[in-house]
This record gives sequence, C-alpha cells and structure tokens, in this order.
Amino acid sequence: MAGTTRGGEDTGDRVRVTAPMKWAAGIPGVTHSVVPALTGMGVGRTVKLLTKMNQKDGFDCMSCAWPDPDHRKVAEFCENGAKAVTWEATPLAVPTQFWASHSILQLRAKSEYWLGQQGRLVEPVYKAKGDAHYRPISWDAAFTVIADRLNALSSPNEAAFYTSGRASNETAFVYQLFARAFGTNNLPDCSNMCHESSGLAMEEAIGVGKATIGYDDFEKSDLIIVMGQNPGTNHPRMLTALEDAKRAGASIVAINPLREAGLLRYKNPQTVRGIVGKGTQLADLYLQVRLGGDMALLQAVSRRVFAAEKAAPGTVLDRAFLDRHCQGLDEFERHLDDLDESAVLEATGLTAAEIDDLAARYMAADNVIITWAMGLTQHKKAVPTIKEIMNLLLLRGNIGKPGAGAAPIRGHSNVQGDRTMGVWEKMPDAFLDALEAEFGFSPPREHGHDSVQAIRAMRDGRVKVWFAMGGNLAAAVSDSATAEEAMTRTALTVQVSTKLNRSHTVVGEEALILPTLGRSEIDRQDSGEQFVSVEDTVCAVRPSRGQVEPIAPGLLSEVAIVSRLAREVLGDTIPVDWAAFERDYDTIREHIARVVPGCEGYNQRVRQPGGFVLAHGPRDSRTFPTPTRKAMITVNELEHVECPPGRLLLQTIRSHDQFNTTIYGLNDRYRGIKNGRAVILVNPDDLSALGLVDGQQVDVFSEFPGDADRELRGLRAVAYPTAPGCAAAYFPEANVLVPLESTAEGSNTPVSKSVVIRIEPHTERLVAG
Repeated sequence: MAGTTRGGEDTGDRVRVTAPMKWAAGIPGVTHSVVPALTGMGVGRTVKLLTKMNQKDGFDCMSCAWPDPDHRKVAEFCENGAKAVTWEATPLAVPTQFWASHSILQLRAKSEYWLGQQGRLVEPVYKAKGDAHYRPISWDAAFTVIADRLNALSSPNEAAFYTSGRASNETAFVYQLFARAFGTNNLPDCSNMCHESSGLAMEEAIGVGKATIGYDDFEKSDLIIVMGQNPGTNHPRMLTALEDAKRAGASIVAINPLREAGLLRYKNPQTVRGIVGKGTQLADLYLQVRLGGDMALLQAVSRRVFAAEKAAPGTVLDRAFLDRHCQGLDEFERHLDDLDESAVLEATGLTAAEIDDLAARYMAADNVIITWAMGLTQHKKAVPTIKEIMNLLLLRGNIGKPGAGAAPIRGHSNVQGDRTMGVWEKMPDAFLDALEAEFGFSPPREHGHDSVQAIRAMRDGRVKVWFAMGGNLAAAVSDSATAEEAMTRTALTVQVSTKLNRSHTVVGEEALILPTLGRSEIDRQDSGEQFVSVEDTVCAVRPSRGQVEPIAPGLLSEVAIVSRLAREVLGDTIPVDWAAFERDYDTIREHIARVVPGCEGYNQRVRQPGGFVLAHGPRDSRTFPTPTRKAMITVNELEHVECPPGRLLLQTIRSHDQFNTTIYGLNDRYRGIKNGRAVILVNPDDLSALGLVDGQQVDVFSEFPGDADRELRGLRAVAYPTAPGCAAAYFPEANVLVPLESTAEGSNTPVSKSVVIRIEPHTERLVAG
C-alpha cells in the first residue's frame, strides 16, 4: 500500500483525552505563554523580547501574519507568539559533537518535536556524497559547494529555490533576484500550499488577491462571518479584534466542522472580565458545516438574497454599487435559479432553518466581513468556493466601505510579503520588465514550478538542486512518502534554517544546512545595525528590529547568505552589487521602491511609526484592476464531495502546541488532547456506526479512484463533536494520506481538507524479512 506510516513517535496508546474546552485564553493562556518563556529563555531575555514583540520599535512576531492595531498594548503578543519566540530565542545551541553522534538515518527516526528541541543551529554542516553524517564546514567552503553544483547544471531550471513565509521582504527580494539572475522562475513557496486558492479567486473576482479590509474594520462591522478558521489556535490575537467588534455591536457567525473553543467564548487575559468573569461570547450562530459544503452554503445564501430582493425590489441588493462596479449579476442570478435545495442540504449537513438564519443575518447587516483560512483553501473546489464568497459580498456592496470586505487570514508571518516582493513562479511580465530595467539583465519569462510541481520534478529527475530559504517542505507538503523519496533523488539539498526539522533528514546525494539569524536577534552589518520589513495579512508593511544578541558568533543573516551565494555563483556576469545589499539593507529597499508597485519611497515610509499600508484599489476607491475594470460576479458549478457508505471525510488540522510544521509540545489544550498527536477525532455516532469505540486503536486508510490506498496506523479514536460524517487528524502526520496529484483546481494546492477515508481496528502490520 502507498504511503504506509505509523502514527508517529508519540503513539496513540499514550494519549490522554478530556472534554474539549468551551472558552479560550484566560489565565491558562498567560501561564502557557510566560512559564515556558521564563524556563526556556530566562527572566531578562523573556522580558526584553515579549515586551518588544509587535511593538512599533520592536520585532515582528515570527508566528502568524495577524495585523497590529494602531494603539499597541504593553503585551502585544499571544500564546503562540510567546511559544514562537521561545522556540527561536532559546540559548540552547546544537553542539558540534551532535553531528558525529547522530547519523542522518537516526535523525530521520526522530519526531518533529524531538528535532526542534535540540536547540539552535550555529554552524554550517555538510553531508558529502556517500556519507552518513553531517559534518561542520566553513561558510566559504559551503558556498563553493553550492556554486559548483549550480554552475554544473545543464539548465538553470534544474534548480528550485523554495521560500517559507518567515523570510523578510528584503530577503525575499534579493532571493528572487538571485534566482532570476541565475536563470529560473522555479520559486515555489509556502503560499502554494495555503492561500494560493484565495489569491487566484480574488484576483479573478476583484483584481487583487489580498484582504480588502484593515484592522479597524472589525470594530466597524455589523456582521463577521468566520469560515474554515480556528483563530484561537492559529491567530490568537484575532480573538481580541473579534471581542472588540462584539462589544461594538457586531454579530459573529462561525462556520466550521469542528466546534472550536476560540470561536465560542474568549477570556481576554488583559481585561478584568477575562480574568475573573465569563469573558465574551463570540459566535452568535455556529454552523457545523460538512467538509466540502461551504460552496453549497454560500450559493444557498446568495439565492435567498435574490429571493428577498424579488419580494421587496430595491431593498436588498445594492443596485447602485452593482450597476456601477460589477459585471455578471444576471448570469449569476439565472444560475442560482436552478440550485437544488436538497443537494445543498446534503452537501452542507445543515437544515434549511440554519441556512435561513445565516441569510437573514447577512441581509440585516449593512457592513459584513467574511474571513477564512485553510479550512476553505485546501479543497478541490477551493477557488470557486472563494469566488462564491466574493459573489455574496458584492451583492450588497460589501467591498470598499468601512467595516466590510473579504479577509483571507494568512498563516506565516510574511508569506504575503514574499509574494509582493516577487517570490512566485509566475510573476507577471510588468514585474519582470521592471526588474530588467532596474538591474540590466533579462529575467526568464517561462513560468517555473510551484511546490507540488517541484516535488514532481525532483521525483522525475528534472530538479537536481533544491535550495530552501527556511521552511520544512518535506513535512509541509502532501503525500509525505512520495515527497521524501523525491528529495532523496536530488544531487544537492540546501536548507537555510534556525533549528532542525524533518527536511534536514531527507537529503540528496549531498546536503548542506546553513544556520541563520533569527528575527529576534540583532543583525549587524558593515554599515551598522540593520532592520528588515514584513507585510501582514491586511497589506500593512512594518519594520522589524532584532532585540537580543545572536546566539553564536559567525551566524549570517538571510540577506548575507543570499548575497554571498550570488557573488560566488554569478561572479560579475550580472551587473548587481550584491555586496552592497549585505552591507546596508537600505540599498535593497531603494531597489524595491523602483521595482515593486506601491513601494515608492519605501525607505522613508517604512520608517514611519508603524510603517505604511500598500495601496489597494478595491478597498481604497472601489476600482477593480480586472480585464473589464469591474468586479466579476462569477458562475461556479456546484460539485458535491461524494463519500461512499462506511466512509468519512477527513480534514487535517493543527494542534494548539503547533505552528505550521513546528511542534512546540504534545498537547492540544482546547480540544482536550494531551501527551500525544496520534489521534483521529470522529463524531460519536459515526464511531458507533462503524462498530468502533472511543479510545480504540485504529488504522486509517485514504481512498482515491485509480490509486492505491494510503494508510496511517496506530491512532487513538477520539469521540469528538465534529460534524457528522467528518473526521480530523493532525498535520503533518496525516499528510501521508493525501496523494501528490490531489490538488485544488486552478491553484494546485494540496487537497487536505476533504479526504475520503475508512477506519478499521488497528492490526500490527507484518514487515517482510
């Protein structure tokens, strides 16, 4: 069977389960933030870093991309942010003798949690061809190895340059410049696996693939609809914005297969009511939609909007906005006339009364925000689903006015900035033209590989050198077994990292790990201390300044690594002063100002308190840079996710002690899971129907037409209040269940949120030999 995997080092028989919580944060949020920080960093380091996190003169959180309010609190961080800085700023370093004591195969047998706990990487290490171990190497020798292997390729397209969302704008700009100067657009990034569907859908609908709101819009909204998102774990500071909105009179609707504590009630630890009171109820209506049913739900609500307009003409649709700014309304209305209500109810698992309630709330609100995350973006029909969000918003003019708009909430801290800076395998010609005019070379025009395509290319021998600026692609991408096997087929893998992860154990014939400064650390170059900049999920660009001394001498910044590599690889063949970039990051920002749209005067504007906000036509002036210069209301064919009898739909999720593939601990406090991750959450009625019981050890098999079953073995079944017919298991362990070829239409994002599975009692698998 394909993709056979045990539930992991933390097997299900050690897991303890209690009832899921019905509220988030409170005193436990404080203790789980501060106590690990004090233990891991000490008092002085903890106070210095936590009081400077997300401040206007401090450093940007390396966790999520949630925006900052204009007026900052003393504690402008959340539990996940505290865990992230503790994880990065630990004084524990990986000692030199570690590499001789642990072979790569031994490291591969360890869990992500164990790898991350070994400390910071502080010296470059190299695995030569035929070696079983990494060994320390000098920086100069490491750059020589990379340059020799890159320059020996028969084509620049035999290399791929991956980027994680932790890279700064300055790093991202120099990195994409180097890749294109080398001659390839193979620039996959982590956005390919999360919000690629959002960007594509929004660009087609309104011409811009970014949020149409600002931070202050939440408090001005009448209704906030939260879809496929768990802010209590993934964007905890969002709970404060939702609380502020609620206290200002907004209604909140949560649409999610799982009942999440952070959408039920919030105990703000910075308020008296959050400490000694009941906190704030958030969701007024909670719809536990069936996995894959969001598109049907959105179409059903839009149909009810049209029906209400017919019953009372001129009172529901925003005719003035639609006539002036939109195209496609009549075709959309005719399409919804044929919507099958019974199919909607089957797809969503909801009642007609629940859908009526949502529609009534939408039509009663003047200003509506719809916000979503990966619960919507990782489906086969993710792109048309997000287009349906745009359709619904456009019907009542909820774009380009205060308190209203579309809000995809990005995960990694600068994944949006990376894309703005040109890290994309298919940047438009206008950007490449500006790059050519600025630097005097002809960038390649052929589109490159995205993340999934890059895995396929490594598997097929078409990509021979893999360079990763941060991240952990081996764990992050779908079809883990295929991805790991593909990476071992390369000639050279290079990882720029702060700490160990799974990708360091899945290597080519040769491999390098290059350690780098963390965002919390002071970055000194020849011209003095440097700062970098990032772009958050609402297009705000702000500076980030390291606050503590580097963990070890000799560490290079990401900018320095790319600049030195470019000099070694390219020499003087391209008229770019790479050394100037390393010496003074202002030089990079001057080029950004002339190349990247909206970044004029970058050096001056980013130095303003709090930075600046990028221009956004739909948000700022209701101007839409689509081919027709109007917002496009689209027709999307509904497709129901079929699930045969005796099967369930699986979604992958994060735990509360986790950020992306980084595992901070083995507990998921809000869901009541302790001491392990080898679990599958299943509705109690579904467990009973399958002849299984809570606590039983089970094996999970994913089924795809024309493909061998994939399996994840030895999980503990947990009876959990998820939507009927739906189950959940932790990412990245459950990635093995998703074939590499199973991707969203248009965006090519892995389909990790609607996987057809069967569950069987656990049996020990015999291994030949």
